[in-house]
Amino acid sequence: MDIQGDAGGSSATADDVSDEIVDTLRRWVDEVVVPGSSALELADEYPTEMAEQMEDFGLFGATIPESHGGLDLDHVTYARVIEELSRGWMSLAGIVNSHLICAKLISRFGTDEQRDRSLPGMATGKLRGCFSLSEPDSGSDAGALRCRAVRDGDEFVINGTKMWVTNGERAGIVALLARVPEGDPSGNSGITCFLVDKTPGKHSGGITVSRKIDKIGYRGLETVEMAYVDHRVPANRVLGGPDGIGNGLRWALAALELGRINVAARGVGVAQAAYDAAVAYAKQREAFGKPIAKHQAIAFKIAEMATKLHAARLMTYDAARRADAGERVDLAAGMAKLFASETAAELSLDAMRIHGGNGFSTEYPVERYYRDAPLMIIGEGTSEIQKLVISRALLADD
Repeated sequence: MDIQGDAGGSSATADDVSDEIVDTLRRWVDEVVVPGSSALELADEYPTEMAEQMEDFGLFGATIPESHGGLDLDHVTYARVIEELSRGWMSLAGIVNSHLICAKLISRFGTDEQRDRSLPGMATGKLRGCFSLSEPDSGSDAGALRCRAVRDGDEFVINGTKMWVTNGERAGIVALLARVPEGDPSGNSGITCFLVDKTPGKHSGGITVSRKIDKIGYRGLETVEMAYVDHRVPANRVLGGPDGIGNGLRWALAALELGRINVAARGVGVAQAAYDAAVAYAKQREAFGKPIAKHQAIAFKIAEMATKLHAARLMTYDAARRADAGERVDLAAGMAKLFASETAAELSLDAMRIHGGNGFSTEYPVERYYRDAPLMIIGEGTSEIQKLVISRALLADD
């Protein structure tokens, strides 16, 4: 049985084109990413050359409409792309994900002018985007954010601190969630999404990348804290125009459905890498006169790993297919993200156990899978938040 599998058909992208994209990416991952990722990851060094090659593949425009220069991949193909990237190095998928959540917000909810202005550059990757919701005191409780945007004539003045911003330093556009207070001349108030243009780097106007957050995993790309001090944003950069005031959180949660499919696919990719490493090691490592794969304890563990991996992949593709069909996918994406992220954590630990002492060494990649996996349990909504989303959907009154 081929545990790595395939999509079994996709909706918007022709199957042969989808397979060609994924096969090309798989070869690149095997030839370039797998050999080069460990050194970059341990040094916490940004993969500049890999990111440039991802630009050449068109991955920064993966889900951006063709009308604005993107590949306009269907969700199933996109999930397979993210799975392959994560199989090689999960951080590469993170570079793309934050960027495409920003693009999804603009594509789905932006004005024509906002789409025309930003999406073509984002499709090439020359204009990098990021998504900024979390704050020091506001994570899972997104409605509690304190960042404020106060109108001053034809501008908004933004003050606040944002946390866990992936791509924040390299980004040229930030999808920023801030609270417009009551009394705004528009008559509206509430959490609003602003398209904040910035110069890539640590300082741009009233924006400062105040620190880089050091992490046990998910290394090699910047995750930063960003401070906004009297930073001015034109009123026409409110996502969706004047009607966008107060709609930011609702729109952001809709865009995060793509993010949850992304994280589920990342979980599948990391789980696949852990499974592959465990099988290869079990076949060549000998104990008591035979490969450890011949010992029932290890063989049963591999059987369990393969079963969980297969289930995680099926759930992820199911959520992606439902998204392609235009269905509401908060339930399916939440289930997929919950199961696939927990599976990645379980399989990475199983792979370490099969490797024994070598699994605790940086000479083998399984320790990286073990460090990367917890990010997927936390990011785009913790497992506990996913259970809340799932239970609400299941128990909602008809």
